[in-house]
Amino acid sequence: MTIGFIGDIVGRPGRAMIEAHLKKIRQEFALDYVIANAENASHGFGLNAQHANELFSYGVNLITGGNHTWDKKEIIPLLETLPILRPHNYPKGVAGSGVKIVHVNAEPIAVLNIMGHYGMPTLNNAFLCAQETVDALLHEGIRTIIVDFHAEATSEKYAMFHLLKGKASAVFGTHTHVGTDDLQIDEGTCFVSDVGLSGARDGVIGMDKTAPLKRFLTGLPCALELPKKCKKIFQMVIVKIEEGKCIDAFKVRIFDDQERHIAKAIYER
Repeated sequence: MTIGFIGDIVGRPGRAMIEAHLKKIRQEFALDYVIANAENASHGFGLNAQHANELFSYGVNLITGGNHTWDKKEIIPLLETLPILRPHNYPKGVAGSGVKIVHVNAEPIAVLNIMGHYGMPTLNNAFLCAQETVDALLHEGIRTIIVDFHAEATSEKYAMFHLLKGKASAVFGTHTHVGTDDLQIDEGTCFVSDVGLSGARDGVIGMDKTAPLKRFLTGLPCALELPKKCKKIFQMVIVKIEEGKCIDAFKVRIFDDQERHIAKAIYER
């Protein structure tokens, strides 16, 4: 089975890159399933119904979220009806779910969305939640388990990797928007600290640089905005999985001013 995971899609620039490239990537690499983090897909904050349906029409099969899941209130009822996840370690009673089991080519796969603690809203323990959920999925006989760990701290992400190593098929870090150079496979588990955003690449984590610079120079609050014009990037990690174990993984990056994609090799332990 071949699965593609897209990092944080940020606003119109990100959606434009998904529209322009995803269907070709699906065909070129024979992707069976595509997961995308889209909690920033609508104007940089949250996800609305129109943009969710756009992303599904472009070839995304399932959407994961994070701390901006709730920014667009219209998405809340859709968490119950569409393949859109929110972090699983929110308390019981919160709309939606953070885990979904789907069948791809008659094989069950589970997608788990977890949110970290550092710099995030207070939630249930991410590590206990992930451990209990993955163990329960394995007990049910589900071998292919993909985890989106939406977290700020690389220490949390590496700790989650070691906790789930040999159990989950892949642990993908999201949230910090900057793609990291630590893609690896260990004990059949693929890991990368951050897949990296799809969107504007010449600002500050997908946003226009003006407001962040003002914040850092003056300490004053300033609203973040998407750039009106920008250079764009598409980023995806592709994993090949057999019997629940990742046997190959590579990174695909596409720049809007270049025709070719770049595949970055992984290292194995």
